[in-house]
Amino acid sequence: MNTALRHQVPAMDAEDLSTDLPLSERSLAMIKLTSDAAERERSLLDQALSAEALTAHFQPVVHLETHAIVAHEGLIRSALAGTALTPTDLLDLARARGRLADFELGAARCIVRQFAQTGAGGRLLINLSAHAILQAGVRPEDVIEALTVPGLDIGRITIELTERDIVEDASKLAHSLGFLRASGIRIALDDFGNGHSNFEMWNEIHPEVVKIDRYLINGLSRSAEKLAIVRALCTVAETLGSDLVGEGVEHPDDLRMLRELRIPYAQGFLVARPSPMPIMHLGQAYIDAVADQEVVVPPRLSGPVSVRPLKAEHLLIEAPAVSAAQNNDHVAAIFSMHDRLHAIAVVEHGRPVGIINRRHFTERMAQPFARELFARKACTAFMNDAPLLCDAEQSLQSMADILRGEDQRYLSDGFVITRGGIYVGLGTGESLVRRVTEIRVEAARYANPLTFLPGNIPLTEHLNRLLQAERPFVTTYFDLDFFKPFNDHYGYFRGDEMIRLLASALSGDLRHDSDFVGHIGGDDFIVLFQSNDWEDRCRQMRDRFNTMAAALFDETDRQRGGIEAEDRHGNQRFFPLTTVSVGAVLIDHEFPTDAETISTLAAQAKRAAKRLPDGFHRVRYRAALQWTEALESPGEPIDVEH
Repeated sequence: MNTALRHQVPAMDAEDLSTDLPLSERSLAMIKLTSDAAERERSLLDQALSAEALTAHFQPVVHLETHAIVAHEGLIRSALAGTALTPTDLLDLARARGRLADFELGAARCIVRQFAQTGAGGRLLINLSAHAILQAGVRPEDVIEALTVPGLDIGRITIELTERDIVEDASKLAHSLGFLRASGIRIALDDFGNGHSNFEMWNEIHPEVVKIDRYLINGLSRSAEKLAIVRALCTVAETLGSDLVGEGVEHPDDLRMLRELRIPYAQGFLVARPSPMPIMHLGQAYIDAVADQEVVVPPRLSGPVSVRPLKAEHLLIEAPAVSAAQNNDHVAAIFSMHDRLHAIAVVEHGRPVGIINRRHFTERMAQPFARELFARKACTAFMNDAPLLCDAEQSLQSMADILRGEDQRYLSDGFVITRGGIYVGLGTGESLVRRVTEIRVEAARYANPLTFLPGNIPLTEHLNRLLQAERPFVTTYFDLDFFKPFNDHYGYFRGDEMIRLLASALSGDLRHDSDFVGHIGGDDFIVLFQSNDWEDRCRQMRDRFNTMAAALFDETDRQRGGIEAEDRHGNQRFFPLTTVSVGAVLIDHEFPTDAETISTLAAQAKRAAKRLPDGFHRVRYRAALQWTEALESPGEPIDVEH
């Protein structure tokens, strides 16, 4: 019960219940005092739940294309003096007293009466639970009567079905709503994505409006998971013929994402806070948010593991371990008892110090006289003293680096899983390869498996969004110089490090609300800018990478400024340190019809950049020629092996 009510019940003291009274009289006094307190509590509850103790506030719903206020949601507030009851408190009190339907209908009367008195236009949204509509003794006529007041056409009212109750029979609710619809009332499904609002309700009652819960909307521009869910809801809404409203909009980026998704309506503090009078004009915060015409960059998953989070403990095999003091006979006995065990960990004071591979151990012990020589010797004789250790909380994404390592013993030995440094079990190399491969296959559909940056599909989708919006932007193509000789000379492991380094250099200075970076394959990256300072930041990215890339060369090669390696014709020659060239295409006053045109022009600009001393070339798109206009004169060509 609410503390504002509970504190008004007086406490009993020693004088109220004198110990001089007989037991029966003390009991009677206690019963009377308790009865009086309960009666006062009931009286207070009756006051709090009465229509006279209620008042209405209104929060606007805005159309995101026209920026017109098209509706207000009526919200109930307590006006009872001396209390601080929230709407949730009022509903809980009404439910506890068995008066939920009466209270909701009384609150609806209060809201429609006050709204009609304001003379405001547009629709009025009123919250009612399925309980209030389906409760025995409540007829559709009672609901219609509660919503009927002079000066307000009932056809302007939308009932928001709240998520407070589980609806056992959605078809029965749909039947009751049919009577309300016949009078002109529309139906909305409130707080979808939270509580008891679900797809069964959506399919059965066919609401005209579905309000997406604030859980999904708040932070939508920063969560790829939420964005995926809301995109799916957009598809369902289009199929079932419902309009969507984004609730709980508080951040400008979330508002812009709603517009990007073509969700028609929004509601939340960014639009306006609830107030005693309907809002007629939008606030400056909303105006500033919609004035920003930059095309929002959708959030992306940091990697496929964030979609289906897997850790080392998910690969754990509970397996016995041995101490370094135990002999090989003991190890052989364990392998004999556990015929599917691929290895045994060696631990000291609970911490792993080595691992014994079953195949290696069996082969050694099968040699002539091996059992006589080694059976009673310490098991460390056949132990790998540098086992691969993984903490149970380590993600498979980070463990994927093991697959690129030069030490491939994990394939047969597997790895030791610890928690806080203490041994808990083993994992097999086979299971690690299988799970990481599944992750990479899934990721490769939309992201590069090496850098986990968006791939060709998301890049093309974003380019098309920019072209449709006809907003100025710049496409920059980053490509490594002298990378093939580096990769051939040092090997693919260090080559992958070079590519990840470039990905890090490009991602580190991004403005995630307007810039987009994509890895389109190999050592090729695309960055899309919408800011005026794009060139300065682009050159800074290039300079930062060129400085960091030198650290991946051996000291001797750094000192002489390059490496000796074969060129494409098999001839040995000198190649400078790896750098990056950048080709940029400005799309400002004229816009091509497809993303492929931009990709082709960016590749041409990149090839031109590789022939320039500073490795940077920019051009502007011209539609009449389907070509580009150079913005700077080319310098002397240089020989670049790429």
